[in-house]
Amino acid sequence: MEIFTSLEPWTIVQMCIAAICIYLYIMLITRIAGKRTFAKMSSFDFAVTIAMGSILADAVNKPVSSLMPAFVSLALLAFLQVLFSKILSSSDSAEKLLTNTPILLMKDGEIFEDNLKKALVSRADLMGKLREANVLQFSQVRAVVFETTGDISVLHSTDDTTIEPAIMEDVSGQT
Repeated sequence: MEIFTSLEPWTIVQMCIAAICIYLYIMLITRIAGKRTFAKMSSFDFAVTIAMGSILADAVNKPVSSLMPAFVSLALLAFLQVLFSKILSSSDSAEKLLTNTPILLMKDGEIFEDNLKKALVSRADLMGKLREANVLQFSQVRAVVFETTGDISVLHSTDDTTIEPAIMEDVSGQT
């Protein structure tokens, strides 16, 4: 089969050199632009991380061509990521316009079916997250939030502890 043909030694050397260069370049970009460059803070951050991963894979797997397009593309994406982050952190209206809002799926033991539908989360997914959080009774659940990253946060307690209001202030779907 052609998919298992061996690589020429020089191609392997080029791939190794490309991988080392890309690795060092990622360290440099992350140091300059900050850790958020590769963090999964929002769906936009996730998409940028995927795009960067694709660029990196191409650069390492196709070392015959120049690494400069990868370097420029990564630098541009990192710059745009930093710019986007600065805009979001300095403007509440920009943040509301450009990012998703966390959605409340459950509060004080009550499941919000309409919010599950809005978030495209099944009841089975919700139950799985409750089990992962070691919830034994719905009465232990203070809140379940579908985060902007797509993660589901389960806030629970066995006593009557309430949630600090600031923790829930940006969550939509509260009744």
